[in-house]
Amino acid sequence: MKLGIGIGWRPEIADAVEALPGIDWVEAVAENLCDDHLPASLVRLRERGVTVVPHGVSLGLGGAERPDPDRLAALAARAALLDAPLVTEHIAFVRAGGARTGSPVLEAGHLLPVPRTRAALDVLCENVRIAQDSLPVPLALENIAALFSWPDEELTEGQFLAELVERTGVRLLIDVANLHTNHVNRGEDPVRALDELPVEAIAYVHVAGGVEKDGVWHDTHAHPVTAPVLDILAELRSRVSPPGVLLERDDDFPPAAELAGELDTIRATLDGDGDRVRRPASGTPETSADADPAPDPASEALRDRVAVAQTSLLSALVAGTPAPEGFDRRRLRVQSRALAAKRADVVAKVAPELPEILGRGYRDAFLAYAGARPMSAGYRRDALDFAEHLLLTGHPGDAAARRRLTHWWQDRAAPRPPRRVTRLARAARSVLVGR
Repeated sequence: MKLGIGIGWRPEIADAVEALPGIDWVEAVAENLCDDHLPASLVRLRERGVTVVPHGVSLGLGGAERPDPDRLAALAARAALLDAPLVTEHIAFVRAGGARTGSPVLEAGHLLPVPRTRAALDVLCENVRIAQDSLPVPLALENIAALFSWPDEELTEGQFLAELVERTGVRLLIDVANLHTNHVNRGEDPVRALDELPVEAIAYVHVAGGVEKDGVWHDTHAHPVTAPVLDILAELRSRVSPPGVLLERDDDFPPAAELAGELDTIRATLDGDGDRVRRPASGTPETSADADPAPDPASEALRDRVAVAQTSLLSALVAGTPAPEGFDRRRLRVQSRALAAKRADVVAKVAPELPEILGRGYRDAFLAYAGARPMSAGYRRDALDFAEHLLLTGHPGDAAARRRLTHWWQDRAAPRPPRRVTRLARAARSVLVGR
């Protein structure tokens, strides 16, 4: 299906998106939409014939567990509501722990890379097939950006994606900004990745901005698209004409004129292919002779091994446990700080009253809380737990602010603020969880 040029729809720029010239389609984060009705802006766009694609972020298809049926049903419902031609998700894990490891469930609040091993690929392929069977439209999966690598990987990114496509028939959402991120952070050659992946499986392409700090590229989606990312887009265009290209922007939104200018630059990059030497698509890369293109479903023992590895890593990132052997500890510290910062930012968005009540002290207070309390549910639950923690520990110090926080917590969680008995119970539970 030909999608054309699009932009990520976000509530903060809804009016600007509607007014942008030449927008053929938009992508909306699936988890930010209701099951039974759409924001008025998306309704108007659809009435104009603009295609809307739901983009999921919480399935965690790269995780050790099989996809959650409720999450799949929610994604399917949004696809039906939007009459979408396809849905998209990520090749990532977002949570770990639970029954397989005998430990609490940990939520990353972010997309984390799966190891490019055959064991992880077996689990991913089965999860993808389950998702495909549950969705009413085709599924496309996105390559993600990462700050670190897993030790002892067996496949390159292009090989991993190619075998995933061969074994499941899934489509690809190729993010060229993520290829650049992985070039800076992991030393991976984006041209080699393009050579190895099956470009004919591409459903569409993401383009986004980021920033480099201390030798690490942060895929922020809050900065302008850089020249290296556009160069990778041009490399991709020299191999295939992508059915769609979409500009992502998730924060620090610029004026509409700047968004329009970035879209024009993307169009020019795609149209400038005529002066380039076209490279033939490399097709599906060769795999080892003993590789099974259609293996049996992943065994429970295999899933258990993946679960232990992912839980160990995520615990190091969000709970302060020792880094697993073989990982770059400095990079894990960078990732850990990035996860905590994102958690603070998202909680501030879903519960804007908290930074308003706490003022300048919000961020330091939240980071201190998050450092000892990994997220085990969604961001809204995290906001409530943070507020409860403050009240249990006698914060904020200002009496008026504490009353406001109490009323905020009461309106959303319980008729009375937490008492001493609750505090003791919570403390006991924390000790048990920490063992």
